[in-house]
Amino acid sequence: MLDMFAAGTDTSSAVIEWAMSEMLENPKVMNTAREEVRRVCGSKGYMNEESLEELKYLKAVIKETLRLHTPGPLLLPRECRESCEVKGYTIPAGTKVMVNAWAIGRDPDYWNDPDKFYPERFMNSQIDYKGSHHEFIPFGAGRRMCPGMSFGTNIIELCLAQLLYYFNWELPNGNKENLEMTEALGAFSRRKTDLVLVPISYNPLPISSNLKF
Repeated sequence: MLDMFAAGTDTSSAVIEWAMSEMLENPKVMNTAREEVRRVCGSKGYMNEESLEELKYLKAVIKETLRLHTPGPLLLPRECRESCEVKGYTIPAGTKVMVNAWAIGRDPDYWNDPDKFYPERFMNSQIDYKGSHHEFIPFGAGRRMCPGMSFGTNIIELCLAQLLYYFNWELPNGNKENLEMTEALGAFSRRKTDLVLVPISYNPLPISSNLKF
C-alpha cells in the first residue's frame, strides 16, 4: 500500500505543475477551466466527488497535459515471454521492450497539430487513458498498467480544482513569454526549472461561525 501511494507523488505533482504551466501559457484555457470550476463549486466553498464529475473541461485539460507531458515517457520496461513479429520486426523471447508513450502522444498520424495544447480535442471524445485507446496510454495498457491511475487522476483533479477555485494565478513578471517550458531529462517528465507563480486570493476559505478564539 505504501509503495502505491508513495510512488505516485512525484508523477502527480509533475502533472499538476505541467497543467498549471500550460494554462498560464494559454490564458483562454485557464479562463475556461477557472470559470467552470467556480460555476460548479458555486458558494459551497469545497469540491466533492459529485462536483468533480461535472468538471468536463478540467478533465480535458488533464488529458491534454498527460498527452503532451506523459509522466513516465517510456512507461515501465516490458519483456517478451515468447518470440513474435511486429510490423516485420522479429522480437525474440526475453527481449526488453521500452514503449515510448511520449512519442505516441505526439504522433501526427493520430493527433492533429500534436504539439499544440488544445484540451478541446478531448471534449465529446471517447478517447480515454484507461488502456483501450493505444494512441493515448500515459498509464500503459493491459494487466500491467499503472495500478494507481484512478487514485492519481482524482488527486490531480481535486488539487487543480482547488487551485483554480480559490486563486487567480499570475507569473511574477506578468510576461508569459518568459515562462520556461523545457522538460528535464530523466525517468519522469518534470519541468527543467521550478514553476514560480503569484497567487491572488479570489474566494477565501469560509470561517465557521461556531469557532471560538
